[in-house]
Amino acid sequence: MLVDSHCHLDFPDLAGRLSEVLARMGEHGVDMALCIGVNLEDFPQVLALAEADHRLYATVGVHPEYTDVEEPDEARLLALASHPRVVAIGETGLDYYWHKDRPEWQRQRFRTHIRAARRCGKPLVVHTRDSAADTLRVLREEGAGDVGGVMHCFTENWEIAEEALDLGFHLSFSGIVTFKNAAIVKEVAQKCPLDRLLVETDSPYLAPAPYRGKQNEPAYVKYVAEEIARLRGTSLDAITQATTDNFFKLFKHARRP
Repeated sequence: MLVDSHCHLDFPDLAGRLSEVLARMGEHGVDMALCIGVNLEDFPQVLALAEADHRLYATVGVHPEYTDVEEPDEARLLALASHPRVVAIGETGLDYYWHKDRPEWQRQRFRTHIRAARRCGKPLVVHTRDSAADTLRVLREEGAGDVGGVMHCFTENWEIAEEALDLGFHLSFSGIVTFKNAAIVKEVAQKCPLDRLLVETDSPYLAPAPYRGKQNEPAYVKYVAEEIARLRGTSLDAITQATTDNFFKLFKHARRP
């Protein structure tokens, strides 16, 4: 079985054809997907997906790109994360690409998520863009290694990867690893310890080859795993087994179907 460790099935592009998307998951050997929360206003829809289908789990958090939304505090995150279908805190992190001029509120929001994760004992789903040094610094300062987590859609170099791995984090690779010009991502996918690898789609975004430029969906995580297997000179079965085992070791509250 394969697990898509990061997707957005509540987004309109996928929610409008959910039965088709879920059916295609099964056809491609993808037996589980993690539905990621990006703001509190839409969290009920994310949770409803996980409650309705045993193959789906949820996370709760507020993405750093979202500004005009309910600001989370620890108590609110903890209350929502107590649901048995919620297996992680996030998507959280830092994004200086979209918000170059206002970093401090992002860092404070990020710290709130990390503290909530430590209190509830659930791992973090971390987003970083043009902010790797600060992301790692805040993770270290807040003791995020106590709960661990995943650096999702990893696109940084090996030096940053090593720092994240030293903190006890996993690295998750998206369809970007299949792009011809993604040399840095391919190098990290080759070097990452096998027991720290995850695969994801980040659907509906970042469709892998041969679907690049089209709408992404969890079924296509198979192509991410295939490319990583090719890069590492191993079998698809080996990558499937490792990334699935890694998912359940990290997200301890999820259960194999």
